[in-house]
Amino acid sequence: MKIHPLSDRIVVKPAEAEEKTKGGLYLPDTAKEKPVWGEVIAVGPGKTTEDGKKIPMEVKVADKVLYGKYSGTEVSVDGQEVLIMRESDIFAIMPK
Repeated sequence: MKIHPLSDRIVVKPAEAEEKTKGGLYLPDTAKEKPVWGEVIAVGPGKTTEDGKKIPMEVKVADKVLYGKYSGTEVSVDGQEVLIMRESDIFAIMPK
């Protein structure tokens, strides 16, 4: 994928929505929950402070992250739906 986020932004590939419930019932598209976790596929260089210092990013490519339900902006890149969001929209990095 050819996308390079700027500043403290990251690109996340959202996880697939659940197709069926734990009880085995299949969900229609209108009832599927929007995923709140995904995999980081691109990371910006980090935020620059007013005095010119670079603040490094805490997340890196391939991290699994939790984010807010309505975080980020949905875009299509190379036919793949991704989210572009600020690092501050990330709640946690999930263990591998």
